Amino acid sequence: MALNFNQYASEGYHFLKEYSKALNLEDRPEQAGRIFASIMYAMRDIIPPEESIQLVAQLPMFLKGVYVNGWSIKKDKPRVKRMADLVELVKKYDYPAADSDFEYNDELVERYIDTTFIFLRKYVSAGELNDIRSGLPKELKSIIFSNIAI
Repeated sequence: MALNFNQYASEGYHFLKEYSKALNLEDRPEQAGRIFASIMYAMRDIIPPEESIQLVAQLPMFLKGVYVNGWSIKKDKPRVKRMADLVELVKKYDYPAADSDFEYNDELVERYIDTTFIFLRKYVSAGELNDIRSGLPKELKSIIFSNIAI
């Protein structure tokens, strides 16, 4: 298997451009990148490691790198039962830029989480997303399939 790093970089830039546009941050791709990474880091903390491995297996190479960057499988997971808990975890991973990236607005964080999962649907099967959803607390299940009919 040949590794084509130029292709991965090109796909990553295209993804970030489209993702930035969806967040209304077209002129701030660095901010969009921080937001995406903080959401991915929060998710890998709350889903079981087995599901994380299955998820990352479906991601394209440029997103695999983001997901696994700095990852250590922890036995003690943070207690995330409500959307407010997830919002706080996302902001923790975006520290120290969280206040400016999310404009002190928790609803904006939630919107960014929803947008992120809409983008992930391009790469991750509905079956895998369903597996992840089934392991989430009741209040968080809607983030997986919000805003679409399946």
